[in-house]
Order: sequence, then C-alpha cells, then structure tokens
Amino acid sequence: MQQFSNQEIAELKSRIDQIHDLLASRGDEAEAGFTGPANGNDAPRSALLNQVSFTIHVRRIRRSHFGTSELSGPIWDMMLDLVLADTHGRALSASDLATGAGVPLSSGLRMIAALERLGLAQRSIDASDRRRSIVRLTDSGSDRMTSYFDKVGSAWQTNRAAAA
Repeated sequence: MQQFSNQEIAELKSRIDQIHDLLASRGDEAEAGFTGPANGNDAPRSALLNQVSFTIHVRRIRRSHFGTSELSGPIWDMMLDLVLADTHGRALSASDLATGAGVPLSSGLRMIAALERLGLAQRSIDASDRRRSIVRLTDSGSDRMTSYFDKVGSAWQTNRAAAA
C-alpha cells in the first residue's frame, strides 16, 4: 500500500473540497432555474442534486461549528456513537468505539486522545474491570453535539421548505 505524505493528503483534501464547492455551485444553479436537457429524468436528477447539496451543506456546518478540528471519518463515527450511548445511558469502552469506527484499537486510542484534547470526550477506568477504559462525552462535547444537530435540523427544515 502506498504511503502519502501529510502534504499530499492536504493537497488531495483541497482538491476534494474544490470538487465539492463546484458541485454545490451547480446545485445552486439548479435551484436558480438551471435545467439540463429535458429527458424525463429531471425529477430524480433534481432530488439527487438537492441531496448532494444538502450533504455538502451539512459538512460545512460541521466544519464551521467545530472549528478547525478534523471531526470526520472514524472520529466522527466515534462522536456519533458517544452521543447515542449518552442518550441511552450506556457507557462505551475504547475498544467498543474503535470497533464501531472500523479502526484498529491502536488507531482508535489515538483518535480518542484527540477527542480528549479537544475537550469533547473523557476516559476513565472501568470500575468493574480495571483493564478497560470507558469513554464518555464531556458536558462540553454533549452541548456542542446538541447545538450542531440543532443547526442541522434548522438547515433540514429550510431545505425542505425550499424544495416544496
């Protein structure tokens, strides 16, 4: 497997963001009345453009809401798992989070450490099995996820109203 340097990864990410911006601007054109060739498939195409545009919008909300922190991929999956666990009054171990995010435990532990540095999660030793560490959202992490989903909900309502 080819290894990429941090600079190459940053360049790839930048190019992907440019493509997303281009797709989003095309979605804006469609909403402003731009239509492609009439082929009877305009409704499914319009629905797809709307979904893609909304997905990009949600990603931008996440980026602006959480600042420069890279809450994407497996780390974002961990945050979602932590919100669900918190909502259901459950505790998750570090290995539960790594498994749920589809990463090896060693990578998962680094990701959990990043969440701790951001003040979004905290680890503690499991009282019933001192070999396990339990990970929970901090109050700040819970508040930030709640406000993030409030913003996404508002964007969803706006998107639905615009589509109607």
